Amino acid sequence: MAVVVEKVQKVTSDVVSAFESLIPQLSRSNPAPTETELNEIVASPASDVFVARVDGNIVGSLTLVTFRIPTGIRAWIEDVVVDETARGHGVGEALNQAAIQEARDKGAVTVDLTSRPSREAANRLYQRIGFVQRDTNVYRYSL
Repeated sequence: MAVVVEKVQKVTSDVVSAFESLIPQLSRSNPAPTETELNEIVASPASDVFVARVDGNIVGSLTLVTFRIPTGIRAWIEDVVVDETARGHGVGEALNQAAIQEARDKGAVTVDLTSRPSREAANRLYQRIGFVQRDTNVYRYSL
């Protein structure tokens, strides 16, 4: 299975369709982004959307958010999702490696991500490619 990762430069109908299929596999509580929302994400200088294709079809996506804070440039990987039919074939690793390289190119000093403990395969992947689990608390304030 040859995986090709690309940074989305323009939101096309296949990108919109892919997110309609992928986001429900990531979150049951959040709807897929609309074409307008995807355009906003892609246009933002703070975010890069990557998609993975196999045989021309989008089978995974990841969003990299990069921002400057007083202690340096930071990057976060968010909303990683691989279609259930393509899992276990290197799609997640290819997406993450592309995002790590983009973060490096932008001068980030770290790349962070979070992953639910129940996503065992994803957690193994993150550790295998070099992410180290931090001893920290993650807090959320719901608005």
